[in-house]
This record gives sequence, C-alpha cells and structure tokens, in this order.
Amino acid sequence: MPTLYAQTAPTFVRQLTNLSSILDKAQHHADSMKFDSSNYLQLRLIADMLSFTRQVQIACDFAKGAMSRLASVEVPKWEDNEASLADLKARIAKTIDYVQSFKPEQLDGPESRTISIKIGGQDKQFDAPTYVSYIVMPNFYFHLTTAYAILRSNGVPLGKGDFIGNV
Repeated sequence: MPTLYAQTAPTFVRQLTNLSSILDKAQHHADSMKFDSSNYLQLRLIADMLSFTRQVQIACDFAKGAMSRLASVEVPKWEDNEASLADLKARIAKTIDYVQSFKPEQLDGPESRTISIKIGGQDKQFDAPTYVSYIVMPNFYFHLTTAYAILRSNGVPLGKGDFIGNV
C-alpha cells in the first residue's frame, strides 16, 4: 500500500497544476469571446451549489488541510477573498508550494494516529488512512470536478485530458 505522503502530495500537486491550466483556458476563452472572466467566479451548476470560486478554494483547503493534519501541524488560515481568475491561480500556486514544503517523513509514520475534524459541526475522529481515503480524496476530487464542470458547462472548451493531465 502506498504511504500517506505518496497518496496525497503528488496527487494534490498534479491535480492543482491541472486546475491552474484549466483556469488559463477559461481566461483565454473569455478573452477570445470578449467578456470579463470574472463572470465565471459566481457561476454554479445549480442554484443550491457553491460557486466556482468556492469550489476552487475548497479544493485548495482540502489539500493544505490534509497535509497539515497528517503532519500534526496547525492548518494555516487563508482568507477567501479571491476576486479574479488570477487570484484563484495565485491561491492554487500557494497551495502547491505549501504541499511541496512537506517531506514524506512528516506524514508517514504511525497510521493508527487519530485525525480529528469537524463534520457538520460535530467532532469526528479517523485513523489517518481512513481520513485520506474516505474524507480527503473524495472531497478534493468532488470540488475539482465541480469546478471543471462549471467551466465546461459554460462553454470553456475543456476535455477529459485537461482534467487528468499528461499521463
């Protein structure tokens, strides 16, 4: 079984890099269609879903939160004040830098250690592998996929390869 570091850090870096490239495509599309790319920021798939901006912010938050919790360090608090695609790209870059600041030995170790988080306002505890497999990765991919789908459904010419990246 891959280590916790191997399951998280490379995936976060790869997928967030792909997300940044997707934002480049969104900017190019807006420029070519002659409209303000900030129009993307508040788009949703459906009225009761979170906006595009929140999807990107939350994907970044899952990456930084997972790395912090697995390394037993305090999760940094970042303001959610992005007001442009460039601001979102900066947040993604900051997240990638944060993820890359960790060494494997900071995350790998006793897999029986407990990760405590709040879910729905209630404190929940998980062993580290369960936290990664059942909380972090599904949520990370959900928000990445939703951000992708919002842009795709609004005309940005994206394909599966944009999401997956080079294999």
